[in-house]
Amino acid sequence: MEKQEWRLIHLHYIIGTNRKLIWSVMKKDPEFEQIYRWNKQQWKENFHINDRKASFLVERLQDKSLKQKIVGYVKKYIVITIFSEDYPVGLREIPDPPLVLYLNGHHSLLSHSPNLSVVGTRYPSKFARSIMANILTPLFKNNFLITSGMAIGIDGFAHQLALQHQSPTIAVLGSGFEHIYPKQHISLYSQLVAKNLIISEYPPDQPPRKYHFPERNRIISGLSFGTLVIEAKEKSGTLITVDQALEQGKEVFAVPGSVLAETSIGCNQLIKDGAKLVQSSCDILEEYQPKQGISEGK
Repeated sequence: MEKQEWRLIHLHYIIGTNRKLIWSVMKKDPEFEQIYRWNKQQWKENFHINDRKASFLVERLQDKSLKQKIVGYVKKYIVITIFSEDYPVGLREIPDPPLVLYLNGHHSLLSHSPNLSVVGTRYPSKFARSIMANILTPLFKNNFLITSGMAIGIDGFAHQLALQHQSPTIAVLGSGFEHIYPKQHISLYSQLVAKNLIISEYPPDQPPRKYHFPERNRIISGLSFGTLVIEAKEKSGTLITVDQALEQGKEVFAVPGSVLAETSIGCNQLIKDGAKLVQSSCDILEEYQPKQGISEGK
């Protein structure tokens, strides 16, 4: 790993989710060499931050124990940055790409294609599993990888279905690897690490925060060519992923449902707004334009 990447990982750990500040630092100091020499006043003047924040940055950048912790993370996990050759092309092209990614599992899956993100409510209807099996099974036969967020409900169903069919799947977390969330999915996490891939933008010791989940949604949609919404309520957090997908220029698919079902209101509205209605895998396959031929599924 290049020194520039080590320094970015270090700064990213300290600054956290303030990517705007990291980009500003990168613009002024592309190799991240000067960050260790700047004093508090220089940090304040260069980036218009307050005294407390500047002091915190100077102190943490000189903290040897923190540097050792980061070395330990790099040894235990795969850590890539936006400078890495194997950084996903799809993420590099989105408006707000993650600067650092922690990977646990088979990192070669990052370049797998086709990749479809599957999202939906945490409280699905009794029909959700059978709907997903009907639509996704033919996609598995066509070597589709499923990306989701390992949340309870639709996300968990998607990963479990992929495991059941021995098909590749990626989970994008809203926490670090030392704080698996939700706890009901600790076993699922272990299964995914064994043969698939877990990704997090957050350092391993970072617990889940409410704002992490909307943030990680841009990675879920960014890794895939399109996003499939299985079920969603009217004001579901799932719709944040859809907004991210649209901003990124990705396809949006939605499964229609009963007008009487609360879990279908969001999907039905998406279809009204222009999302592609999905009744079978064919509706997704015909939108995917691969470089190599793909067999027709139903």
